[in-house]
Amino acid sequence: MKNFFLAFIPLFVAVDAIGVLPIFSSLTEGASQTQRRRIIVQSMITACCLAIGFIFLGKATFRLLNITIADFMIAGGIVLFSIAILDILNPEKKRRAPGSSLGAVPLGTPLISGPAVLTTSLIMLENYGLGVTLLSVIVNIALAGAIFFFSNILIKTLGVAGSRALSKIMSLLLSAIAVMMIRKGLMVFLSL
Repeated sequence: MKNFFLAFIPLFVAVDAIGVLPIFSSLTEGASQTQRRRIIVQSMITACCLAIGFIFLGKATFRLLNITIADFMIAGGIVLFSIAILDILNPEKKRRAPGSSLGAVPLGTPLISGPAVLTTSLIMLENYGLGVTLLSVIVNIALAGAIFFFSNILIKTLGVAGSRALSKIMSLLLSAIAVMMIRKGLMVFLSL
């Protein structure tokens, strides 16, 4: 159970469903409850397929490209740190005009299952194993779906400013996780 929470928390921060909430609300504004439900399901399926596919194919890709886990930890940490800093410094995340595949792109990817989730998933796989990582990814994506489903209530409770502030705190945590990944990657690299 401890390993599950150790894998769950960095993935929860990487998914950042609360931070994506205002974007989801603006993109689905005016949509019926049925349309919103369809978009949520589409986004969850897309995010799960991408993250799980990356978990299974990521290491094979590494072997093909002769990349080590230490290399990926350092590079992934730098990418996560960059994403976190951009999110902290930018007042609003970029929005895209909605289309028929709104649940898949941009919600499923890159907003739910983007570079932060993919990088974190592979690191959690290395640290905690396949079962714990898969469960953490699936639970986090399901939690994001639940947050989107109850978005009207959450936006009214938090307010737009509150959800943005919470998103900035999550980004700060993500930057700290990124620094930890870089540090661990360097320690592995230096021990070789």
